[in-house]
Amino acid sequence: MPCIEEAAVDHPAVLLGNHGPVVSADGLENAVFAAEELEETIKLIFLAGDRPMRHLRHGDIDKLNATFRLRG
Repeated sequence: MPCIEEAAVDHPAVLLGNHGPVVSADGLENAVFAAEELEETIKLIFLAGDRPMRHLRHGDIDKLNATFRLRG
């Protein structure tokens, strides 16, 4: 599906309704890390319930990626 392909370009993991998680990485260890990150993110969203979310700004995301050496 084109929308899944588009999402996969910028995201190492996607959650497909009625199917489950799909992860990709440059190796097995990084794929496991992506799966764990997706699972923890879903858990946090579930626990937050109806509380409003504060989205990260692009600068914040870039800083996190640089700090943890993600995507690059």
